[in-house]
Amino acid sequence: PVVLSAISAASSTTVEIATDIALKRMLNFNAPPLKNTAAEPVWKVLIYDRFGQDIISPLLSVKELRDMGITLHLSKLEDIASAALAANAVTQVTKVFDQYLNFITLEDDMFILCHQNKELISYHAINRADIQDTDMEAIMDTIVDSLFCFFVTLGAVPIIRCPRGNAAEMVAVKLDKKLRENLRDARNSLFTGDSMTAGQFSFQRPLFVLVDRNVDMATPLHHTWTYQALIHDVLDFHLNRVVMEEGMGAEPSAGARPKKKSRKTYDLTAADKFWQKHKGSPFPEVAESVQEELDTYRAQEDEVKRLKSIMGLEGEDEGAISMLSDNTAKLTSAVSSLPELLEKKRLIDLHTNVATAVLDHIKSRKLDVYFEFEEKLMSKSTLDKSLLDIISDPDAGTPEDKMRLFLIYYITAQQAPSESDLEQYKKALLDAVCDLSPLNYIKQWKAFTKMAATPANYGNSGVKPMGLFSRVMNTGSQFVMEGVKNLVLKQHNLPVTRILDNLMEMKSHPETDDYRYFDPKMLRGSESSIPRNKNPFQEAIVFVVGGGNYIEYQNLVDYTKSKQGKKIVYGCSELFNASQFIKQLSQLGQK
Repeated sequence: PVVLSAISAASSTTVEIATDIALKRMLNFNAPPLKNTAAEPVWKVLIYDRFGQDIISPLLSVKELRDMGITLHLSKLEDIASAALAANAVTQVTKVFDQYLNFITLEDDMFILCHQNKELISYHAINRADIQDTDMEAIMDTIVDSLFCFFVTLGAVPIIRCPRGNAAEMVAVKLDKKLRENLRDARNSLFTGDSMTAGQFSFQRPLFVLVDRNVDMATPLHHTWTYQALIHDVLDFHLNRVVMEEGMGAEPSAGARPKKKSRKTYDLTAADKFWQKHKGSPFPEVAESVQEELDTYRAQEDEVKRLKSIMGLEGEDEGAISMLSDNTAKLTSAVSSLPELLEKKRLIDLHTNVATAVLDHIKSRKLDVYFEFEEKLMSKSTLDKSLLDIISDPDAGTPEDKMRLFLIYYITAQQAPSESDLEQYKKALLDAVCDLSPLNYIKQWKAFTKMAATPANYGNSGVKPMGLFSRVMNTGSQFVMEGVKNLVLKQHNLPVTRILDNLMEMKSHPETDDYRYFDPKMLRGSESSIPRNKNPFQEAIVFVVGGGNYIEYQNLVDYTKSKQGKKIVYGCSELFNASQFIKQLSQLGQK
C-alpha cells in the first residue's frame, strides 16, 4: 500500500530528541516506530511545503527517510488533493493527522521559529515606528503558535517569566492564555494521556524565560572568535548548511574563457564528531585541530592504498566505494575499514575548506583586531588604540565592519559622545563609505530606552592576546594560522545568560526582580511577579523575541558546562548574523 503523509506550517530531554521522536512517529502514521518487524514494508510518499522542508532537513537525512520506507519526497500536496478529488479516490485516504511541529530544531539545545518568511516576525517588523496594533497582534500570535507547538512536542508545561513593557511580555501573556485554555479542556488537552511525547521524559517543570532583543543590542553586532559563530558571520550558513563558491582549476590563460565557479554545499551536523567537539572552540584551536587530524590521516594513507588494492579499486571514485557492501569473507576487513577512513578524510577536507575560507576573511579584514577591540569596549577595559584609527584604516575591514564596531561603542558607552565628537566619527564613517542609517535608529532606541544611564553589563572578559602562531600556511596542505592572534578568553556571562542565571537560581537582582511570573497550570491567572516555587530550576528554555545569534547560544552552552546536571535550551524567533541585523537597523533608521 502507498500511504501519503503531509507536514506543513500548520502543523530534551533535548529538543532534538523530542522533535526527532515526533517526526519519526508522524512518518510512522502516529504510531511508535517499531524496529525489525518482519511485516510487509509500507511504501510512503512524503509531501511537504518549504516550511516543512526546513523543519525536516536539519534532523533527518535522505538515507534516514529511505530507512523509514519513504521512497519519494516532494512538495505538491495540493496537486495530490485535487487529483484524489478528480479520480473520485478520496475514500482511499484513511486518516489526516495534525502535527504540532511548527518550529525548527537546529541543535539538541537550540531552536528557531522559522526560516521562510522570517521577515514577517523579524526585529524590523516588531520595532517599526508605524506598526498598527492589528499587525503587532498577528506577529505575536504567529510567535505564540510556534512556542505552543514547541511545548507540546516537549510534553511539558513551563513556568513563564518575562520583563514588563515590551514584545516579550505580549508573547508571555498570550502563551500563558493558550496553554491554560488547552489544559482546561481535559478531554482534548495535548498535555495529558498519550500526547506526542508525554511520559517519555520525567522532569521538574522547566522554566521558560522570554526576553526582548532590545535587552542587548551589542552582542548581535559583535565580531566573534568561535568556529560556529564565525562561519555564520562570514560565510553563507543557514539551517546547518554552509554554501561556498570554489574556483575551478588554475587561472585561465589570456583569451581563454574564465571557468565557472562551482558551488560546494557542506552539512554541519551532530553526526560530524569534529564539528560537535569544536563548533564552540576559539578559531585558532580549530585550526590546530584540523592540522592534527590531517597529520593523523596522512599516517593512514598507505593503509587506504593497501585496502583499495585488496578490493581492486585503485582508480575508483570514493563515492562508489562507500556504496560497497561486504560480499566475501576475504574483503571483510577492507570493506569495514575503508569507508570509515574515507569518511574521516571527507570530514577533514570539509573542515579544511571551511576553516580556510573563514581564515581568509579574518586575515583580509583584520577580524581579530575588531574582536579584541569590541571585547574591551563591552567589558569597559582600557583601550590601546583609538576608535578613529580603526575606522580610518583602509586595510581594516569592510564599511560594515567599521559600522558594527562604532555601533557597539555607541551602545555600550556610559556617556554618549559629545556632538562635536559624534560629528568627527560620522565624517570618518562617511569617508569609509559607511551607511549611517543604522546609527539613526540606535540613537532613537537609546533615547527611548533611556539606556544611557545603565548600559547592559557585559562582564569582565579580560582578553589576553597570546603569541602569534609561528608556523606559516603554505601550499594549501598545511593548515596553520599565520599572523592571527590566539586570543585566550576568560568566561563571562552575556546579558541573556545573566538574566537566565538570576531566574534559574532564584537570585534576587535589580535586573530581574520585576519580571512577571505565569503558571499556566494555576486555575486563575495570577498577576504576581512572586514565584511560588522557591527551588532552583534544573531545566530552562530562554527565548529571544526579535532574533538571536550563535554568540549568545555559545555563551549559554559554556555557562551550562559549569552547572552540573542542568539543561538549558536557547530559542529565538529568527537567527541572524550581524550583516542581516545591520540591514534591519538600517531599514528602521532610514529618514
